[in-house]
Amino acid sequence: MLKLISQPKNSSFLSAEPNIIDSFSYNGLKENSDHLICDNQFLRILYISGYPFVASSGWLDHLTNFNHDSDITYHWHEVDSQMALPKLNRKITELESIKRTIIKDGKILGSEITDPLDSALNLREQILRGEQKLFQIGIYICLRAATYDLLNKHTKMLEASLASRLFYTKIAQYEQLKALNSVLPRAEDQLQKLRNLNSSSLALTFPFMSSEFVSPKGILYGINKTNSSLVIVDRFSLNNANSIIFAQSGSGKSYLTKVEILRQIANGTKVIVIDPESEYGRVTESLNGIRINLSLTSKEHINPFDLICLPLKSKDISFQVQNLTSLITILAEGLNNQEKSIVDKAILKLYKNKSKVQPLLKDLYKLILDFHLDQLAARLEKYVNGSMKNLFNHQTNIQLQNRLIVFDIKNLNDNIRPAMMMIIANFVSTHVQEIKSKKLLIIDEGWLLLEHQASARFIAGLVRRARKYYLGVSIISQQANDFLKNSYGRVIASQSNFRILMRQDSTTINGVSKEFKLSEYETNYLMTAERGDCLMLIDQNHVAVKVVSSPKEHPLITTDPNELYLG
Repeated sequence: MLKLISQPKNSSFLSAEPNIIDSFSYNGLKENSDHLICDNQFLRILYISGYPFVASSGWLDHLTNFNHDSDITYHWHEVDSQMALPKLNRKITELESIKRTIIKDGKILGSEITDPLDSALNLREQILRGEQKLFQIGIYICLRAATYDLLNKHTKMLEASLASRLFYTKIAQYEQLKALNSVLPRAEDQLQKLRNLNSSSLALTFPFMSSEFVSPKGILYGINKTNSSLVIVDRFSLNNANSIIFAQSGSGKSYLTKVEILRQIANGTKVIVIDPESEYGRVTESLNGIRINLSLTSKEHINPFDLICLPLKSKDISFQVQNLTSLITILAEGLNNQEKSIVDKAILKLYKNKSKVQPLLKDLYKLILDFHLDQLAARLEKYVNGSMKNLFNHQTNIQLQNRLIVFDIKNLNDNIRPAMMMIIANFVSTHVQEIKSKKLLIIDEGWLLLEHQASARFIAGLVRRARKYYLGVSIISQQANDFLKNSYGRVIASQSNFRILMRQDSTTINGVSKEFKLSEYETNYLMTAERGDCLMLIDQNHVAVKVVSSPKEHPLITTDPNELYLG
């Protein structure tokens, strides 16, 4: 069937001056049985004819996220309960009759009868109690393409995408013109391909788009997977600039972090990294940064007692004393109440010395011997005179003058890493206070700091105070459950306005979902996320993101063995 609709040939259209209708009307439209041709474009209107039995969050995302030229129109009409109930009762009676007949005949009663019957009975009860209303909805999709073959291709893609979620579509055969009038913004449903839904199911059909993050002064993290917009975030414009990243191994957390490092530095931010696995070497070299290797044989040292950059005010010393007591607690593998009290007194005594030379661990060791704490002195002996004396018993000989500084602690034993990470974090937070520009401290494998209560308390306090110093603390962890079960870990999470969640497994997803109040769709997304995919949570906004890098950035940040060793 062919129809040609053209503009009427009246005097106004034949006049030399163009009519105002010409500015928005089409030159002509040709109708075929399964498509339309309008202004050299091929159009096809489809409607959803079948719905899944159970409605779930995001059940129409495959439609709203269909990445081809299309228009989607919803028509919904409320059904009067007084009219709906008799029809519903008639349907229930019909299903009950079929059920009794099947049972009487000794046949197996299948779900094709029991499911709609249970659904109808529940709906009737909810309508009678005023908990639900009944609606009729029609969903129509208009696809557009430059050629007929391309139109067919897009149609098959849409049908396959929706069928994967148990939605079934039909082409409006011989009704394309009616369908087009139903798609146009005229609030007129000429097609009348309707389906009954209750109010809860209807609410889930609305195409709630994800949040868009575009900050003029921010950096590009990637592409919004929902609507293909750019995700540009300025973490320093949030209530605090702290962030946490929870991800499985191999999900792309290091890749994301390196992308952020490159772009934060380009944006004028000073970046300091605590690197327990030597993953940031090529990035450091490419930016002419400084890589500080802290090990048992290193010539570079950090004095835990270093207060040289701060004015010696009582509050500064008191705060440093608390941090040092926590450090000694870790090094000594625990302190009892008497030992804590004496260590506190000993550290205060060291700082009362007006000498410009900062005290060392050996000075504290001598005072502990003077206080006759022989057992504590024995536990600290290896750090003063034993195998680890090179780590904590020297004056600081490093500077934080570069725009990128990486502290590499891979060559340290696992049992000493938390103490070193705490020393570095304290040193950095103390020495960057006078720097007025934006600063970012990245702590990889941050869950190590939660293994000891003393270091966990310290890092939680640092996260709370960071905003005062224009500092953002970014903590990366594979152990999401261990992190969130720890009381200090939850404090860190609550004090981080920028949260990034990457692929999780069945052992961690429940804890992550509960802590961040994720929807069913977001939970499933994290279980199946590909490498480089993440869910960004900024305040109350959630968005699914694909992290992207430029061709020049990628070689500097990839850790793929095939690219590093075979490429």
